[in-house]
Amino acid sequence: MWPLLVPFVVILAIVAWIYHPNASILSWPITVLWTWPIINSLIGIRGIYRTRRMLRETRERWDDTELTVCPEYLIVVVPTIGRPDTYPALERSVMSYVRHLPAHFPWLRVDVVVEENCEAMRRIVELASRSRLIRVVTVPKRYQTANGTRFKARANNYVHELRIEAREDSDDVWVLHMDDDTGVGPDTAAALARFIEEQHRAGPDAKHMAQGMLTYPRELAVSRLTWLADSVRPADDIARFAAWTGSGTPLAGVHGELLLIRASIEATIGWDFGPKSIVEDAQFAFIFCNRYKGRSAWFGGRCYGASPATLRDFIKQRERWCWGLVALAFNRSMPRRCRGYLGYSVASWVVGPLQHIAVVLAVGFLLSDLNTSPE
Repeated sequence: MWPLLVPFVVILAIVAWIYHPNASILSWPITVLWTWPIINSLIGIRGIYRTRRMLRETRERWDDTELTVCPEYLIVVVPTIGRPDTYPALERSVMSYVRHLPAHFPWLRVDVVVEENCEAMRRIVELASRSRLIRVVTVPKRYQTANGTRFKARANNYVHELRIEAREDSDDVWVLHMDDDTGVGPDTAAALARFIEEQHRAGPDAKHMAQGMLTYPRELAVSRLTWLADSVRPADDIARFAAWTGSGTPLAGVHGELLLIRASIEATIGWDFGPKSIVEDAQFAFIFCNRYKGRSAWFGGRCYGASPATLRDFIKQRERWCWGLVALAFNRSMPRRCRGYLGYSVASWVVGPLQHIAVVLAVGFLLSDLNTSPE
């Protein structure tokens, strides 16, 4: 932590020494804009410390030359829209599960969840025929949840109900949620197996949910611009998300990929959040916070995803997230403390472009006042 803390303290001391009030018209707006993210910055520093400590403890606890074989059942759930243009990423991801997970999980199944009569159905069925571990789950067009949930949450809820009917909702069954463009490596499989084994040994203190880090390898990206835009997300995973999820209470929400949940716990929450739910993963995390305080964890595993192929897809994705998170922040059925922090984080995200020095200088130029010193 010293490379971060020492420069911060030095700069703070210098600024305090030379500070004098600024009467510029931009002083107060800049003060608010540039100090607004300080809470998340401090939380991020805490998360980095937690991540370093956890990785150090993992290295001390486990021998990298030893193969960890997990006796508990792992079910990988991969919802997909099933279009021809998304199939190559789906094939890459699913085959990575089949290639890397069985060495650590003798009891394994990969559920590819598709809509009835999707465009790439024939190719997905052919993909499933390549391994006995793959099962295609078809969501009927007529299927509706009790609350009218749509999109990915609807698919998650359907396969969740199937697990309950098959009595696969026990404590020794784990569900790994993945996106159709996100694969795993041998390092991911080892981290998952070690985490589940640690919970098996923990007894009554075991965790029920965990998440690792989402990364974006350059070779999987079509667009360099969207890849660069997504490059900040792994840093957020080892900082802010590690702080909250690793503390046992995922107030920052969770990602929809590399999300590991005990099947018995998922059975008590489900995914039927209603037709207005767009960010079902964050809503799931908030309900988990309320019911299972202190029972989440962060682990050092990585998954490997692909950024949106075009800038238009990227903007559309972010727009959907933004509207979904705003709606969740005003959802009174969610705990107030969850909504408060979410509202603050969304506001920080939205005003982020306005904090850039180029924007500030441009506004100062238009106002004929280039004094950008805060108040």
